[in-house]
Amino acid sequence: MAAPIVAIDPEHPQPRLIEKAVSVLSSGGLLALPTDTYYGLGCDLFDKRAIERIYQLKQLPRTHELAFICADLAEISRYAIVENAAYRVLRRKTPGPFTFILPATRLVPDLVLRRQKTVGIRVPQSPIALEIVRRLEHPLISTSAATPDGEVLIDPKDIKDKLGHGLDLILDGGYRPNDPSTVVDLTGPEPRVVRQGKGDAADLLL
Repeated sequence: MAAPIVAIDPEHPQPRLIEKAVSVLSSGGLLALPTDTYYGLGCDLFDKRAIERIYQLKQLPRTHELAFICADLAEISRYAIVENAAYRVLRRKTPGPFTFILPATRLVPDLVLRRQKTVGIRVPQSPIALEIVRRLEHPLISTSAATPDGEVLIDPKDIKDKLGHGLDLILDGGYRPNDPSTVVDLTGPEPRVVRQGKGDAADLLL
């Protein structure tokens, strides 16, 4: 049975709907939610079975790297080692449409560790995503709402049609343009843009 679609205000999300989303996540569920880039599929960072469900739903190899959403800089510092230079970048660019690659701390589950013990972390400029993470009280796995053949879905109705069988809730915040986040590697001496997306990283490379 396909997941229900629930309309939510993208700028001022209704508290009862945030609570509903958190309840789904806390019980091992998967949800689709709008971010400041495109729709994401989310689950609890610490629920191994839910993470496995995401891999299965998108038919991804276990080597595929998953990013996660943090609420703010303080939460990032719990899950990533943030040196002074990286902190300055994060302070300027969060919240925003970026994914930052950083060295992981021991709090990060092995299942979401990247090569070289790094993590991909987002603090999106999205009231819905940030409020869910705050209420959940720890990070949220986030990967694009895309079909196994790579089609990025920007309409909640399409998400329901093509992925709804594997989801528990779809939060409808309206259409989202197909704009990925800009991925910036902060593990080296200088920031390195791995993928140019919606976020403007030109000033990081001066």
